[in-house]
Amino acid sequence: MAGPAADIAEVEARAIHDRLRTIDTHIDTGPGFATPALDPGVMTRAQVDLPGMRAGGLDAGFFIVYTAQGTLDTAGYATARQAAEAKYRGIERMVRAYPQQIALARTARQVDEIAASGRLVAVIGMENAYPLAESVADVPMWAARGVRYVSITHFGHNQFGGSSDPAATRGDAAKDPGLTDLGRQLVPALNDAGIMVDISHVGRRTATEAMALSRAPIIASHSGARAIHDHPRNLDDAQLRAIASAGGVAQMVAFRSYVGPVDPAATKALAELRSSLGLAAPGAFQAASPATLDEFARQRSRIRAECPDVTLSQFADHVDHAVKIAGIDHVGLSGDFDGGGGVRGWDSAAESFNVTFELLKRGYSEADLAKLWGDNILRVMQAAESAAL
Repeated sequence: MAGPAADIAEVEARAIHDRLRTIDTHIDTGPGFATPALDPGVMTRAQVDLPGMRAGGLDAGFFIVYTAQGTLDTAGYATARQAAEAKYRGIERMVRAYPQQIALARTARQVDEIAASGRLVAVIGMENAYPLAESVADVPMWAARGVRYVSITHFGHNQFGGSSDPAATRGDAAKDPGLTDLGRQLVPALNDAGIMVDISHVGRRTATEAMALSRAPIIASHSGARAIHDHPRNLDDAQLRAIASAGGVAQMVAFRSYVGPVDPAATKALAELRSSLGLAAPGAFQAASPATLDEFARQRSRIRAECPDVTLSQFADHVDHAVKIAGIDHVGLSGDFDGGGGVRGWDSAAESFNVTFELLKRGYSEADLAKLWGDNILRVMQAAESAAL
């Protein structure tokens, strides 16, 4: 774990940051991604775009095929599949539009090879297995497309298992039911395809059962430490130890409400802003115009600047605790940018250097930071590849 607090100059910290291979394991893609409405090749309203990655020294990111949890029926699965397809096509458009700037990696080795070429690296993760519908037949197809981790659930139980946040409005039981029969097929199917099993957003029982069933180490792609902030999405110490014992990695997430208490005035102001712009209903962000989204981004920044905010230092407290419990070889970093993530000090890819600087000041070595920023997740990615049939 980290040593005593260090007095390090910013110029030295920047030199260290530039030597690191830095990976954010959870970057969402918003409405209109990689279209004229949101072109990642230029500076945008998004927290992550290619200029922002360059500015912050962020070399690689897992761009996410995300689907919100819906009904467990034919119509729900069709909607989810359509949403997943749209997210994937956006990521595909980005790498096709800017082949000299960013390339898709399908293996851990390719991550390093692409980064060594001077290009940015895109890897794909799937958040919520829901669009797979009532079989695991599509897992090889998603693997061929480049998906390298799949989280079993999101908010709400699904056909594969239980969520850390049951959806009472859809009739979810408060207690995690564990892996379903289909979920017990999903885990080995992911192993067979060389895809990492992700337990972020997954209920405790389901996560434990998935870890026991997986023949490769698992990850938590974007979670916090529950001992630091008691939120259902965060990992308790027993879970952190179990992930470490299985050779996995827990990626600490800079999502305000998972990092610490959010100022009630900010919460109220943001809710009023969403309502005033017609963004309060489910799916409203996906249907909103670029002008509306630009206005929301501007006003959100103003509100956060005016209110007390959750900070990078609080995020680093989660990293410290996870390292203390799980060990430096089993912890990583994630922003959950463009999916609600960010804290003051690390609120976009362009501010990624600040994480390195903060952790160096806390006594982490360059070797420690290399593990946190990428070595650990790539080790698990390689282990998943080795477990594939």
